[in-house]
Amino acid sequence: MSQPQTHHSLLGYFKWSLIVTFVGLALGLVLGWQTHGTVGGMLTVFFICAVLAVLEISLSFDNAIVNANKLKDMTPVWQKRFLTWGILIAVFGMRIIFPLLIVVIAARIGPIEAIILAASRPEEYARIMHEAHLPIAAFGGTFLMMVGLTYFFNHEKDIHWFSAFEKYMSRYATIKGIEIAFVLLLVLIFSSLLEGEDGDTFVMSAIYGLLTFLAVELVGGLLDASQKTMTEAARGGLGAFIYLEVLDASFSFDGVIGAFALTQNLFIIAIGLGIGAMYVRSMTIMLVEKETLTQYRYLEHGAFYAILILSVIMYVQTLYHIPEVITGLGGASLIGLALWSSIRYNREERAREIDMSRGEI
Repeated sequence: MSQPQTHHSLLGYFKWSLIVTFVGLALGLVLGWQTHGTVGGMLTVFFICAVLAVLEISLSFDNAIVNANKLKDMTPVWQKRFLTWGILIAVFGMRIIFPLLIVVIAARIGPIEAIILAASRPEEYARIMHEAHLPIAAFGGTFLMMVGLTYFFNHEKDIHWFSAFEKYMSRYATIKGIEIAFVLLLVLIFSSLLEGEDGDTFVMSAIYGLLTFLAVELVGGLLDASQKTMTEAARGGLGAFIYLEVLDASFSFDGVIGAFALTQNLFIIAIGLGIGAMYVRSMTIMLVEKETLTQYRYLEHGAFYAILILSVIMYVQTLYHIPEVITGLGGASLIGLALWSSIRYNREERAREIDMSRGEI
């Protein structure tokens, strides 16, 4: 059941995001002073935190829309859990613990040693993170590609933005495993372009990404199948919660790795990306409560096209460097185009209704 549309003002939705922004940027100034001891260094860290936050927001428009799409079908209890626990996992788990975990695994050191390395030898920490980029891109890219393709390869999908293309995909959705076959074909192509062990690493990481997607789908399917015997709190909740957490993780991979291009300081990255993650939460709540996806019929399509493009970019990044600004602008542009198409459709529908009413009179 959706929330009343008048529940919050626009400022109300972003209250906590603005508070976290103020606190985060203040911490950035303090960190800059402690690190450099100069006003110039302090302002530089402040600026990097702000740029990282904007980068995360631009990369996460599609994430918020997909979150809202899943949340609207969840029970109020699980909606609240995702918007509280989920955001804590997103901010602290993916923006802080995840980069530490990569270094723990890659360098075979303990968590405490990884924190010390991040604080005392940031350049070495950044080097390890960049070396881990290939398996992360393969895993995250595969998961996101499956998310995007599953949306379009759906025979029940009856609203199409690019009609010819989407109707074609919808028609062939009855072929079992067609999206899996498509992803595996791309995996083979990209792995063949990589040299030596990199190709094998790409294939293995991509398979893990595919298996993770299928495992999450399986959990969701089992919960849906048994929902008659489940409590109201659990129904439509746990499977979607797990799906959204893995999805958020996949979105975060690119932002976290890309952030090291701006700074090698893990703590500055955590502040900047954490601020951005709060805005994703605020946008998600606003989209659910205002039923924006219902009002703008192509907005969801734009988000899933952006996901597909992001997944391909993550694959291509294993071969060539693509600036994160291009990734962010590409996704935001697609969603903007989808919003414009939706507004134009709504205007045409209203004009059609007016013409019909005049005809009846």
